[in-house]
Amino acid sequence: MTAKQLLQQHKLKRTSCREGMLELFLASKEALSENELREQLSGSYDRTTFYRSFITLLDAGIIHKIVVDNILTKYALTTPMTREHQHVHFFCTHCETTKCIQTDVEITIQLPEGFHQDSMDILIKGSCNHCKQ
Repeated sequence: MTAKQLLQQHKLKRTSCREGMLELFLASKEALSENELREQLSGSYDRTTFYRSFITLLDAGIIHKIVVDNILTKYALTTPMTREHQHVHFFCTHCETTKCIQTDVEITIQLPEGFHQDSMDILIKGSCNHCKQ
């Protein structure tokens, strides 16, 4: 799918900033932080345009947030599989890459009575296949 098609599918106006961001996500094999995204688009857009476009993509569900820790947050393109099913994120503690991992395993946790689950985030930390020692 192209950036243009993603924006059309979500009924969002095509702007060069949104398309530029989506092209970076589509080309990347890993999740990106806001800083990584901003650096790759450096000088192309002012701060306000960048953040408005970024928030629009996040609010529309085109990208999703991966909280690695209280300092690092990454974002990845939402696919039909990640939208409809629980999925796991893997964070390499050596090179700091973050990837969505598809799994067919359903994880259920028995919550106390009266509690309601809205979402669940699972993050596995370790070494990726390039950093494995």
